[in-house]
Amino acid sequence: MRLPRLLATALLALCVPAFVAAATPVPPPPAWLDGLEQMYPDEIRVPGLEQRTFSPEHWWRVATPLLSANAGFRVEQIGVSAEGRPLRHVQWGDGDTRVLLWSQMHGDESTATMALADLFQFLATQPEHPLAERLREGATLHFFPLVNPDGAARFQRRNAQGIDVNRDARALATPEGRALKALRDRIEPHFGFNLHDQQPGYRAGNSDRGVAIALLAPAFDEARGVNDVRRRAMEVAATMRVALEPRISGHMARWDDTFSPRAFGDMMTAWGTSTVLVESGGIEGDREKQDVRRLNFLALVAALDSIASGAYAGTPIALYTDLPENGRAWPDLLVAGATVAIPGVDPARADVLVNFEHSLAERGGRISDVGDLGDVRARRVIDASGLFVVPLADAATGAPAAMTTRSPARFVLSRDPEGRDAVWILDEDVDPARPDP
Repeated sequence: MRLPRLLATALLALCVPAFVAAATPVPPPPAWLDGLEQMYPDEIRVPGLEQRTFSPEHWWRVATPLLSANAGFRVEQIGVSAEGRPLRHVQWGDGDTRVLLWSQMHGDESTATMALADLFQFLATQPEHPLAERLREGATLHFFPLVNPDGAARFQRRNAQGIDVNRDARALATPEGRALKALRDRIEPHFGFNLHDQQPGYRAGNSDRGVAIALLAPAFDEARGVNDVRRRAMEVAATMRVALEPRISGHMARWDDTFSPRAFGDMMTAWGTSTVLVESGGIEGDREKQDVRRLNFLALVAALDSIASGAYAGTPIALYTDLPENGRAWPDLLVAGATVAIPGVDPARADVLVNFEHSLAERGGRISDVGDLGDVRARRVIDASGLFVVPLADAATGAPAAMTTRSPARFVLSRDPEGRDAVWILDEDVDPARPDP
């Protein structure tokens, strides 16, 4: 009887790859989180931040009334930006565990900055909530909400000097980077949260699922080892996954942990701060990332509560490492099966690929590619079979808009090659009232 059993085992081994392992079961989130989410729309979400392209001055006008001394807040200016805008540090809480949260190092990544305003609202208006009491007693929270106000004023990634502040941890060439490093050195935080946005086109691993939230416990050296500092960050990231799993299961990912000595998240870990990078992706239909804003708030309060209470300790880090890595970033819009008809040029069967400056809102479109794109997968596909792509004419000169790579996306889909019988128009921005032909 032993030989058949061995043969059966051998055959099973041939059928099942050795690397396949059962995923770590995700426990339910804290019971209080559902109640907090129910409070969110009417009692926590701060009005006035319904669009993600706000100026830094507007954000401070919204947030400052919440930051009173009576509510336990202390606000100080810690520097000025390259263009002279104030850089402010906000402090709250009386606990021994120090936490630093910084947001919008990239000026066009504003989702978490909105969520921080919501967190201020909660702490200011719900002082007797058990969560607020745990946070106050167990932690001291330090916030640097708008690291790059000059970039935010233009809604661009880099600062006014043209430098990526998040890649300035080594050179410290920017006033914003120097302010963040000086704040970190002064308070010596035990934990840090590096809050960003990523393209909504990123997929979860090799799937076709978009990533709403991606997490990373950054490496502290090129070997990408795990010491006590990084392990604590992994445990906290795992608690964030637990909080979000019932809400966006399958739409979370893990960033690549390749080490960079220029990156603030990596160096924060190297300097001894257990750091979690949070990248806000996108949810289709969430044009201004308000749903992702809510998810940020819930994930952050769950993580902060685990830090203040110490409950993060012992959370299986497999809940973090089991997350698929960010996969490919799909482009925004594919117009498939059309014939491109440029005045004075022979028509050609070609697909047209468009990427938008604001992907979810489909604003600021530019041509990414034209030609045979039959193998391209995009976030949205318009079947233009039997239709013509006709460039719009310039209002001043009458010349047709360019259909070349990186040119503004300005064309009509028409039943005729002259563009007289148009069924859909793209003039850089998609009309939300008519997103499809």
